[in-house]
Amino acid sequence: MRMKPYDERDGYRVWLSGDELERLIETMYDKGGTSHRIAGRLGGHCGLRRDEASKSRPIDVVESHGECVLRVWEDQAKRDKYRETPIPQDLADQIRMIPEFKDQAVDDAVLDVSGKTINRWVKRACETLYADSGDEAWTYVTYHDLRRTWGTRMLETGVLPSVVMWHGGWDDWETFREHYLGEFSPAALARERSKVEWLGGESERREEQHVTTAAPPASGAQYRSD
Repeated sequence: MRMKPYDERDGYRVWLSGDELERLIETMYDKGGTSHRIAGRLGGHCGLRRDEASKSRPIDVVESHGECVLRVWEDQAKRDKYRETPIPQDLADQIRMIPEFKDQAVDDAVLDVSGKTINRWVKRACETLYADSGDEAWTYVTYHDLRRTWGTRMLETGVLPSVVMWHGGWDDWETFREHYLGEFSPAALARERSKVEWLGGESERREEQHVTTAAPPASGAQYRSD
């Protein structure tokens, strides 16, 4: 887990590792059942904001250009700021099946709770993880950190920044560049640490090599300091 203080308020931005994200989602399931797990996956696997997750519907899961996506509107009533975000196939299938097992229509919200309630589900699960692990960082995790983790992981796997912005609903390039392009996940930190021998890295030692890239200057040649 990686934390970074907010500039403008108390608290921390948090990035979860892949294992930590899955542990959080499963703890949400243990405490609240399937709806809690779906809420966690909509943030951590699809990049939704908490209010977007609260309004997602089975009818929003569609096929687009041969791929399964989730249609997202920031304002369902106004159909404002539309985008599509990739959704794992198993999650898509689960959401599509909900109307068959529950008394609700395909255009009813899957979760039917507020974004604040979803955030409380995350906080409750994090309290359990803190109690089990003693890691205080869990107390700072919010639903938005699932989305933050999703965005950073997408970038690190090589997805174009413009595509991540489209899927995640970011329209301010400066904000996105500041908060995402300059950041890195716990996995990236671990990968770079593994390159350092005295920190336990397993990289092979490389002997120093002195390479001459050009012929030495003629006698009396002048050098520039800049």
